[in-house]
Amino acid sequence: MITFYFDCSSPWTYLGFHSVQPMAERLEVEVDWRPILVGGVFNAVNPSVYEARKAGPNPKARYHGKDLQDWARFTGLEIKMPPSVFPVNSVKVMRACILLKLEGKLVDFATAAFEAYWRDDLDISKDEVVAAICERAGVDTGKVMEGIQDQAIKDRLRENTDELIARGGFGSPTIFVGDDMYFGNDRLVLVEEAIRRARSE
Repeated sequence: MITFYFDCSSPWTYLGFHSVQPMAERLEVEVDWRPILVGGVFNAVNPSVYEARKAGPNPKARYHGKDLQDWARFTGLEIKMPPSVFPVNSVKVMRACILLKLEGKLVDFATAAFEAYWRDDLDISKDEVVAAICERAGVDTGKVMEGIQDQAIKDRLRENTDELIARGGFGSPTIFVGDDMYFGNDRLVLVEEAIRRARSE
């Protein structure tokens, strides 16, 4: 099984979320999706992310932007970077992912959320945008908007975030094959190799 910790507010996670699915299907392995709040992870163990943002453009940051677009082109996705609102408060859509995982609709909803933010440049913190994402994903908007206020849903999102931190994670996407951790979209080739290696042991 692949355990995939993710937050829709990350462009690299959009790439990884998109790419891990055909890989998992090809390898006939299940993906256990674990929605998190990456801001909570940064606050706890990786505050250097905020320092880098404050520093402004530099050669590494400019290359980072080019690298993102190279990967997006390679993957066949369109990513607007930076979007009009960045960083964005993703708590509503991530709670919705928790809720919809129980109904088997997480992938549809998360895909629509990623596209709304990274392709269509919509502010996914707004209720009307979350409602539009629900419609695009074919889920009940009223049920989602009510469900994301449930304390058990809020708690599960916090627990997933704390769990990732406890396992040594520091950002999104973080992927585990068993207890073997991999960080980032560009590590999926290593994830695939780890699965093949585990099967041969």
